[in-house]
Amino acid sequence: MADIGYIAQFLALVVSVYAAGAFILGWRGKHPALLSSARNGLLASCGLLTISVASLVYALVSHDFQIEYVYQYTSRDLALTYRLSALWAGNDGSLLFWAWLLSVLGAAVILQKREVGKELVPYAAAIIGVTQTFFILLLLTIANPFQKLPQVPADGMGLNPMLENPGMFFHPPLLLAGYVGFTVPFAFAMAALLSRRLGDAWLIVVRRWTLLAWLSLGLGNLLGAWWAYVELGWGGYWAWDPVENAGLMPWLVATAFLHSIMMQRRRGILKVWNMVLIILTFVLAILGTFLTRSGVLASVHTFAESPLLGASFLAFIGITIVSSLGLLYYRSEELKSEAEMESLVSRESTFLLNNLLLVGAAFTIFLGTFFPVISEAVRGVKVSVGPPFYNQVNVPIFLAIILLAGICTLIGWRRASLRNLVQHFLWPLATALILGIVLFILGIRQWLALVALPLCGFVLFTILYEWWRGTRARHRMRSENYLKAFWGLIMTNRPRYGGYIVHIGVIIMAVGIIGSSLYGVEKEATLTQGESMSIEDYTLTYENMDFYETESKAVVTATLLVSNQGKLLGRLLPEKYFHRSFEQPVTEVAIRSTLVEDLYVILVGWDEDGTTAFKVLVNPLVNWIWIGGVVLVLGGLIAFWPEWRRQPVPQSAGKRGE
Repeated sequence: MADIGYIAQFLALVVSVYAAGAFILGWRGKHPALLSSARNGLLASCGLLTISVASLVYALVSHDFQIEYVYQYTSRDLALTYRLSALWAGNDGSLLFWAWLLSVLGAAVILQKREVGKELVPYAAAIIGVTQTFFILLLLTIANPFQKLPQVPADGMGLNPMLENPGMFFHPPLLLAGYVGFTVPFAFAMAALLSRRLGDAWLIVVRRWTLLAWLSLGLGNLLGAWWAYVELGWGGYWAWDPVENAGLMPWLVATAFLHSIMMQRRRGILKVWNMVLIILTFVLAILGTFLTRSGVLASVHTFAESPLLGASFLAFIGITIVSSLGLLYYRSEELKSEAEMESLVSRESTFLLNNLLLVGAAFTIFLGTFFPVISEAVRGVKVSVGPPFYNQVNVPIFLAIILLAGICTLIGWRRASLRNLVQHFLWPLATALILGIVLFILGIRQWLALVALPLCGFVLFTILYEWWRGTRARHRMRSENYLKAFWGLIMTNRPRYGGYIVHIGVIIMAVGIIGSSLYGVEKEATLTQGESMSIEDYTLTYENMDFYETESKAVVTATLLVSNQGKLLGRLLPEKYFHRSFEQPVTEVAIRSTLVEDLYVILVGWDEDGTTAFKVLVNPLVNWIWIGGVVLVLGGLIAFWPEWRRQPVPQSAGKRGE
C-alpha cells in the first residue's frame, strides 16, 4: 500500500501542475478543449489523492507497521475508530488529509453548475491547483506519510492517550476543513482581480463558500474547547494556547468579511477592504497550519518540530502576501467605492466599526501569540504572554462587538434619524436597564458581569423586537397566524435571520463564558477513606480507590459520594491511567453537569498511607457555552442554506438598492 499511495501522490502532483497551467492558458487563449482537459486534470488529481488517502487508511486499519507513520500512531490494541482518526493524528497524515480535502473542494468548484461567477472558475481552479501543488510537494519531499521502516515491528507505538477521546474524531478534521475551505473564496477573489471582473459576481460565489469554512472552523474551535475541558484535567476550556489562537484568528477575520460583503453588495463600498479581508483570512489559515508544524512556538497541540517544513510554509505565506497584495494594488483603481458613508449614525458605520474591532481582536491575538518570537529576536530573551494579557485586551473589544451586534440589528442604512433611533431602541434599552437593576438586586456585584450581562440582554432584546416587528407586519399583510408568519419571515430572508440566530448563539455562549469565568470556585483537599470535603453546597465523601489493568494501561480510580445540602446525588469516579507506551499519566476527570453548573473533580495524586489528593471546581453555566455553539451552528446553516429562487446575474454597479 505504501508504493500505491506514494505513486498516487506523485501522479497527483503532475496532473495538478498541468491543470493549473492549462486553466490559465486555456482561458487566456480561449481554447475550450484545453479548458476541458484542465478540468479533467483537476478531477484526476482528486481521484489520485483519494487513492493515496485510501491507501494510508487501509494501512492504518490493517496494522501495516512497515510504514513508519502507521507504527508511530497505531497499535494492535487500538480501537478501530482511533486507528481511522490516526490519519490526522500526525504531521504527515494531516498534510495528506489537507491536500485531499482541497482536491475535493477543487472538484466541487469545477463541477458546480451555476451561471453566476462562471467566468471566474478557470482562474480560481488554477489558484486551487497551485495551492494543491504546494501541499503535494511537501508530502513528496518533507512529510512523506508512506516512508518505510527497514524492518517490520511486531507492534506500533500507539496513539497518544490524550487523543483517545471522541473529540479526536471530530475536532481535527473540522478544524482542517475550515482552514482548507478558505482557499476557495481566496481563489475566487484572486480570479476576480486577474480577470478584472470586479462586480458582485465573486461576492455571490464566495459568500456561501466562506460561510461553510467559517462554520467548520467555528465548530472545530468549539469542539476543541469542549475536548480540553473534559480531557486535559485543568478545569478550563480555553487557555489562549498558540494553536488555539491560530484557529480563532482566521475565524474572526472571516466574520468581519461576512459582515463587510453585505455593505459592498448593498452600497458598493469597501471593495478594497473586502479583498484585504479575504487575503488575510487565507493567510491566517495557512499560518495556523504552519504553527502546528514549525516548532516556532511551544504548544500541547503541535506536531513534532520540523524547521524545513516551517521554512516552506513561511516561504509560501510570503509569496502569497506579496503576490496577492501586489495584484490588489495593481487593480485598486478599478475598485473604487460607488458611494460614501453619509452619516456616522448608520448601519454602514456600525458595520465598519464592527469590522475594525474584529480585525483588531485578531491583531492583538496575533501580537500576543508571536510576542515570544519577537522578544527573542529583539532582546534575545523569549518572553511568553499569558491569558491575563489576552483577557485584559480582548474583553473590552468583544463587549464592544456585542454592543454593535445589537445596534446593527435596528439602525437604518445611510442615515438614521433621531425619531428612528428613539422608536427602535427605546424598549430594548429599557429592558436591558431593568435587567441590570434586577441583577444588582439579586446580589451581582462584579462590575464586568453588571456590564456584560445587560449588554447581552440588550442584543437579545433587539433581535426579539426585530422579529416581533417583522412577524406582526407579515401577519397583518398576509393574514397568517403568528407562528406561520414567523417561520415565513425566516425562510424568505435566510441570510439575515440566520445571522440573527448566530448572534443569539454568540450571546448564549457569552453568558456561559461570563458565568464560568467570574463565578467559578476551586478547592483542593487531601482525604483518607471516609473523610469529606465541602465546596459551595456540595459535600464529597471519599469512599475508596480501585486499581486495575488492561492490555494497554494501568488505571487508578477514586470513588466519591456526592450530595447537595444533604440530598444524595450519586457517585463520581475521577481516574488516572498509565499507558504502556507513554510515560506521562493521563487524567480522566469526573463531571456532574447541569444547566446551572458543573461539579468538576480531578484526581491529583495519592500516597502509600492511603491519603488521596483531589482538586474540585464548581463551574457555573458552562453548558450554555456548548448550547450557544449549537445555536450558532444552526443559525449558520440557515444562512448557508440556498434560496429556492434563482439569483439573477448581477448587473454592472450603479443600480443598487438603497
